[in-house]
Amino acid sequence: MKKETILLIDGSGLVFRAFYALPPLTALDGTHVNAVYGFANMIQKLIERFKPDYIAVAFDLKGPTFRHKEYKEYKATRKKAPDELLNQFAVVKEFCDRFGLSRFEEQGFEADDLVGTMAKRAEEAGFNVEVVTGDKDYLQLVTEITTVYLTRRGITELESFTPETLDEKYGLTAAQFLELKGLMGDPSDNIPGVPGVGEKTGIKLLKAYGTIDGVYENTDKLKGKMKEKIEANHVQALMSLRLSRIINDVQMDFNWEDLKQEVPDDEALYQLYKKLNFKSLMRKFENRKMAVNPQ
Repeated sequence: MKKETILLIDGSGLVFRAFYALPPLTALDGTHVNAVYGFANMIQKLIERFKPDYIAVAFDLKGPTFRHKEYKEYKATRKKAPDELLNQFAVVKEFCDRFGLSRFEEQGFEADDLVGTMAKRAEEAGFNVEVVTGDKDYLQLVTEITTVYLTRRGITELESFTPETLDEKYGLTAAQFLELKGLMGDPSDNIPGVPGVGEKTGIKLLKAYGTIDGVYENTDKLKGKMKEKIEANHVQALMSLRLSRIINDVQMDFNWEDLKQEVPDDEALYQLYKKLNFKSLMRKFENRKMAVNPQ
């Protein structure tokens, strides 16, 4: 019997990608809606492509997470997103509700932790798991069952990652991709890593020694400035590894029936598209309605 498929979407990531990928677009009242438009189109294309049996969208919430509690400088250097973007999240969530999508957010956690938790549960329940995001951090979730798709060229193309493609592109396993983040850090999240260790050096070290622990068990084989930097930043490397790890045991209250996509409320969607001045989406609705009820 064919396994059922669950589609897990990094909602916050796709909204950000859509905002910066698309030109400015305003509703009739002048509010910015380009991220909403891009997100709505992407969702419909994803459903057409994957035809999932279950679907869930995860969002970040404002406020500190458990990562901030461990490292107060986590994301401290990140500039505040413009209001033109932040103000669109409420409308994106309204779209999700009218489209019949289950959406999740949990205080103290990030969207990737929610996706990671649902992916693990879905694997245990016997589903195929498809994850869509614009964030390479999610590559640590790749398994033989879970495929991660990264958005490319804005939000119009997807690049798929399986254990085989991870090995082809990086020469690493998913677990080692996480270890790589611990070594090289992540400037966008202000995760320090080991100063002077970039992607190429990190991959070389992991190919040689397997893990961060393996690197530190073999520092006698390292030389020069690299040896000095590695030895001087052991605690920082381990902290960076913890900060980069997507956790998969968030206490989330849901059952699989909750994630079955409901029938979209077409009339409510049409009224939302009309309010937002999404003429192309309105035309799709009108054409579909004409096909069902020809004059």
